[in-house]
Amino acid sequence: MKTINVVLSGGVGSRLWPLSRKSCPKQYLPIFEGQTLFQKTIERNRVLCDSLMVVGNKANYELSRKDLQGLGVDGFIEIIEACPRNTAAAIAFAAFKANADDILFVTPSDHLIDAEDKYLESVKRAVQLAESGQIVTFGLQPTRPETGFGYIESEGEDVLSFREKPNLDTAEKFLKKGNFLWNSGMFCFKAGVFLEELKQYEPLVWEKSKEVIEASKDGFLDFDLSMEIPSTSVDYAVMERTEKIKVVPSSFNWSDMGSFESIFEYMTGHGYEPDEFGNMIIGTDLHTEFVGLKNTMLIQTKDAILVLKKESAQDVKKVFEKLEKDKPELVN
Repeated sequence: MKTINVVLSGGVGSRLWPLSRKSCPKQYLPIFEGQTLFQKTIERNRVLCDSLMVVGNKANYELSRKDLQGLGVDGFIEIIEACPRNTAAAIAFAAFKANADDILFVTPSDHLIDAEDKYLESVKRAVQLAESGQIVTFGLQPTRPETGFGYIESEGEDVLSFREKPNLDTAEKFLKKGNFLWNSGMFCFKAGVFLEELKQYEPLVWEKSKEVIEASKDGFLDFDLSMEIPSTSVDYAVMERTEKIKVVPSSFNWSDMGSFESIFEYMTGHGYEPDEFGNMIIGTDLHTEFVGLKNTMLIQTKDAILVLKKESAQDVKKVFEKLEKDKPELVN
């Protein structure tokens, strides 16, 4: 039995447009002390895991390889999706490639985490629970009424319910109750246990994912076979339905880097100061003045400028989706 870090790297990062594009999603932007979020993910989990498996896609696998080469990492297992089929299938691919008793520590590639003692303790506890046949998720102690995350209602390590991203009023109620955790999107379980649960609750996802993996060539998955897999999230497929679910309540420093609000917090914590009214510029050295504006961000790339109020950061995804239809060259 070994522990495998399964890194999911297929996301687009639509809330970080125009920095994040389909050709270079947010996890490959080298703006975090000169490293990418993908590289930081690999580095913090190397000491915790015996081997590495990267589940990416045909648009970004070369970026993953480049980042891994920069870290001197080789000997990893690579799964290259032909088309996005959501997280249930992505994790199923990894589970089919592993031995049934292997522990899979599944992590997104685009989160920023302080890998200090609290993180190590949470991962070790998750591995213990996984060894006993549990399916484990990580819940983060909320620090604010966040509307951009899902929540886990818990009692100790027992999961009472999963909640979708709430409105502000509901998020404030969750915070007051004190037993609601942010759903981190990180998981830990034995490969065989996960596949048993997937087969029980989503047999078609199990069956079609198995066919795709068995037909794969040098890590590349077949497009036509992949399109037969139902597209569903691992939360819906397994986590919200299995009776083997446990949560590790955690308090390590964590951010999904899912919005410019997160980028703002990161920048201010690393010597990049906003002006006296909380305005910030990213991506340009041009002298810029903000007049009559507070908590505003200006983000410039070679072909686009985004101006937004920090509290509207989640709405950037709507801009990305609109451009995807009207001006796809600006998101590619």
